[in-house]
Amino acid sequence: MDTDRRKAARRVSWAAFIGTTIEWYDFFLYGTAAALVFNKQFFPAMDPVAGSIASFGTMTVGFLARPLGGIIFGHFGDRIGRRNTLVVSLLIMGIGTTLIGLLPTYSTLGVGAAVLLVLMRVAQGIGLGGELGGAVVLTMEHAPKGRRGLFGAFPMMGTPAGMLTANLVFLGTSSLLSEESFLSWGWRVPFLLSVVLVGVGLYLRLRIEESPAYENLVERRKPARLPIAVVLRDHWRQVIHTIGVVVGNSAVSYIFMVYILNYGETEVHLSRTFLLMCVIGGAAVWLATAPIWAHIGDRRGLRAIFTGGSVVLLVGAVAILPIINTGNTALIAVFMVAMGAVLSMTHAPQGTLTASFFPVAIRYSGTSVAYQLASLLGGGITPLIAASLFAASGSSLSITGYLTAVAAISLVAALVIPRNDAERLGDLPAGQPASPADIAK
Repeated sequence: MDTDRRKAARRVSWAAFIGTTIEWYDFFLYGTAAALVFNKQFFPAMDPVAGSIASFGTMTVGFLARPLGGIIFGHFGDRIGRRNTLVVSLLIMGIGTTLIGLLPTYSTLGVGAAVLLVLMRVAQGIGLGGELGGAVVLTMEHAPKGRRGLFGAFPMMGTPAGMLTANLVFLGTSSLLSEESFLSWGWRVPFLLSVVLVGVGLYLRLRIEESPAYENLVERRKPARLPIAVVLRDHWRQVIHTIGVVVGNSAVSYIFMVYILNYGETEVHLSRTFLLMCVIGGAAVWLATAPIWAHIGDRRGLRAIFTGGSVVLLVGAVAILPIINTGNTALIAVFMVAMGAVLSMTHAPQGTLTASFFPVAIRYSGTSVAYQLASLLGGGITPLIAASLFAASGSSLSITGYLTAVAAISLVAALVIPRNDAERLGDLPAGQPASPADIAK
C-alpha cells in the first residue's frame, strides 16, 4: 500500500507540475505580449507611455478575474473533489489563450479588438484562479510524511517553467521573423501552440487519483454546502495572513518577469532579445533551485526558509531597478540570474505553507481565494502601478519605494507565522483523515 501511495503521489506531483506549467505558459504569454506587442497592435492610437499603461491595464483584468476563479473552482474542489475541478480549469485557460491567437487587431476591428482581448484575459484569469491553489492542495494531500514541502513545490515550479517556456517561444519566434512579420502575425504563434500543450496536460490529469485526505473527509461527513462562506466567516484572519505572505514575492516577480521587458527597452534602451535572455536565465535558476529550497524547508522548517528568503527578497526589491538603470549588460545579466534564486526561496515553500493555514474541508477554497487576492494585489496591479508611477514622476525611485514597501509587508507576515500552523501538515501521514476540528465547519 505504501508503495502504491508513493507512486500515486509521484504521478500527481508530475501531473501538477506539467499542468501548472501549461497554465502559467498561457498566462505569461499575455504578460510578455503586453510588454512587447499589445500596445502596438491593440492601442496604436496612444503615445508609447499611455499605450503601455493600457496594455498593462488589460493584463490587470486577468488578475481581477483570478479571485472569481478561486471562488468558483474552490467551491467545486471542496464540494466534488480536487481532480476533476483541475481538469476544467486547464480547459478554460487553454481555450482563452488559443482564442487570443485568433483575435483581430485594432487595424481590423478598432476598439472592439481591445474588448475581445479583455474578455479572453478574463477567461484566462478565471482558469488560473482555480489552478494553483488546487494543484498545491492535491499534491500536498498526496505527499508522504515529512516531504510535503518538496511535493507541494512541484505545482509552484510551474510558475518559472511556464515563464521559461513562454519567453523561449517568444524569443524564438521573434528571432526567426523580421520585426514587421513578428508584429503582424508572428506573435500569434505562441498562443496557438497552447492547443497542443493543453492536450498533453489533460491526458496527464485524467490519469491521476483523487486526494486521500479529501476522500477520507467525504467518508466521514458531507462537504460544506458553501465553502467560501465558511472561509470568510471563520478563517478570514488566515486569508489576510496568506495575502501578506504572498504579496511581496508576487510584486517583485512581476517587475522581474513583465515590467522590466518594457521598461528596459523603452527607458534604458536595452535590446529586447537581451532582456528576454535575462528573464529566461533567471527563470531557469528559479526552476532549478525550487526543489532545493523546498527540500531544505522539509528538513529545517518551511517557516525558517520563507523568512530568510523574505529578507533577501527585500534587498532585491531595493536593487532591481537601480541595477537596470546602470545599462551595464554584464551586471544586469548576473543580477537577473541571481534574482531567480531569490524569488525561488520565497516562492517554493509558500504554497504548502499557506495551504497549511486552512483545514481540509475548505482548503481548496481558502487557499485559492487567498492566494489569488494576494496575486491581484501583488502581481496583478504592480506593472500597471509601476508604469503609472513612472509616468507621473519620471523616475524609477517611486517604483522602488513601492516595491520595498510591499516586500516589507511579506517579511512582517513571515515573522508572525505561527510555528504550529507552519509545521502541522508535516506531522500528518499522507491520507490521514481530517481531524474533528477540520470537519466541524
